[in-house]
Amino acid sequence: MTGPSTVAEKPTGAPTTTIAERPGWDLPGWSMLGVGLVLFLGGIAAFVLGLVFTVVPLAVVGAVLFVVSLPVLAGLTLVQPNQARVLQLLGSSYSGTLRTPGLRWTNPLTYRKAISTRIRNHETGQSKVNDADGNPIEISAIVVWQVADTALASFQVDDYEEFVAVQTESAVRHIAGSYPYDAEGRMSLRENADEITGAMSEEVHARVRSAGVEVIETRINRLAYAPEIAQAMLRRQQAGAVIAARQQIVEGAVGMVEMALAKLEDKHVVELDEERKATMVSNLLIVLCSDRDTQPVVNTGSLYQ
Repeated sequence: MTGPSTVAEKPTGAPTTTIAERPGWDLPGWSMLGVGLVLFLGGIAAFVLGLVFTVVPLAVVGAVLFVVSLPVLAGLTLVQPNQARVLQLLGSSYSGTLRTPGLRWTNPLTYRKAISTRIRNHETGQSKVNDADGNPIEISAIVVWQVADTALASFQVDDYEEFVAVQTESAVRHIAGSYPYDAEGRMSLRENADEITGAMSEEVHARVRSAGVEVIETRINRLAYAPEIAQAMLRRQQAGAVIAARQQIVEGAVGMVEMALAKLEDKHVVELDEERKATMVSNLLIVLCSDRDTQPVVNTGSLYQ
């Protein structure tokens, strides 16, 4: 009779084990290069002399020195500025990271993978998405980033450059769909560029930090309505601009008329009844609010004729 299984299954949402970057063991490379060359040349010389003079022990010593010089020279590795070398012992386990620039010497049994830590630019492709109001727009962004943790970049994802490209485009699409392109009284993609790029930088960083990547800056490179609605949206923006301009003109004209009536009353230039005031207000508003030059009409008779 078979008893119940005692093997516990791993929960689906259990966190995976991550490897953090740590310094790798190394020595100055130039001194080890000198040691390797001495062993190499001395071994060859001793081996040749042993063969020439038929001194077997000398030839054996030369062979041993030559063999020892090979791993010494094989452990030399060149680390360029703003570059790191990820060490893997026998190509499997993580042994550390070399960041000190110059010629270094480390365990010759390690595989040394070069990873650039320079600052890079990535420009997303032009994406066509719907904004928060459902209007199709075209958007692209530029992300400035660099590798901060070489261990995560090497072992957490298959290809960290491709990972950054895919996650950046996904974040840009999500941000573009979360805000309207242009909206009065709300945060929009066109009017609130600083806030939008800040939110985009935070989202991109949250998506790529698992690959050991640090996002320095994110900027929107292109933002426009899709061609199929661009003309209609342009007319709407023009109408909104005309309305706003007219509103400002009317507000200014009303203030000027109010000031004119107050000056006339204060200085007692002329006594105006309500009907004459209404006529004067009408004439002044026509002159001030008209988008064309007005033609004056001179009345030589009475106002009531």
